Amino acid sequence: MSPFERDPFARFRNATRARIGLGRAGDALPTSAILDFQLAHARARDAVHGHVDFVALAKQLAPVPTVRIRSRAKDRTIYLARPDLGRQTNADDLPNPGDRYDIAFIIADGLSASAVEHHAVPLFKACMKRLGGFSIAPVVLGEQARVAFGDEAAAAFGAEVAIVLIGERPGLSVPDSLGAYITFRPQSGRRDSERNCISNIHADGLSYEVAADKIVWIVREALRLQLTGVDLKENAEGAIEALPHQEA
Repeated sequence: MSPFERDPFARFRNATRARIGLGRAGDALPTSAILDFQLAHARARDAVHGHVDFVALAKQLAPVPTVRIRSRAKDRTIYLARPDLGRQTNADDLPNPGDRYDIAFIIADGLSASAVEHHAVPLFKACMKRLGGFSIAPVVLGEQARVAFGDEAAAAFGAEVAIVLIGERPGLSVPDSLGAYITFRPQSGRRDSERNCISNIHADGLSYEVAADKIVWIVREALRLQLTGVDLKENAEGAIEALPHQEA
């Protein structure tokens, strides 16, 4: 009997991270499957409750200047219970208005500290290699921050485009996935429909190089067309195209 006949799901496991064909031991799952699930769940919880070492992150980004800005959520417990506070900056941390910039990067902890610590700096550096000719604001390190936090932070630098690199909500197969959100003319009150998102940036997902290509494509189109969001689409062939703006 061939291995595939003994275990018909074996060929599919090589093509997916999904838990399929786990088998059974009596009326329950095998012990190995249960332990694997518990480990995945623990890793996801650790990612959500973890804390980004922003001091180490700033050192990795050097000599690029950084500024640390907190949200109005004072700790992780409040952050998880009050998403609205994570979307607002602590006004005392905002820099005084000065030079204006084309682009502001915000590295925010979001819902996965491990995603930020593993992937944010390499992705930022990959983007910077492709952004010659643009003025870049000091990198904002956002603590207890959600996506909309980047609107106020980038607006403080007068940035035309905000790029938020943030830890995505972890799953039971990937606890360290990073997302990138691009918003044209960021300001408080921007809707999610006014952003573009590149997600699933991690070791088994989108590579830094491919993600950076997509991010920079969107940035260039955003500045050319003066928009981001649902009117700026990526077609099936992988190129990004702008759709005609539809008035509400």
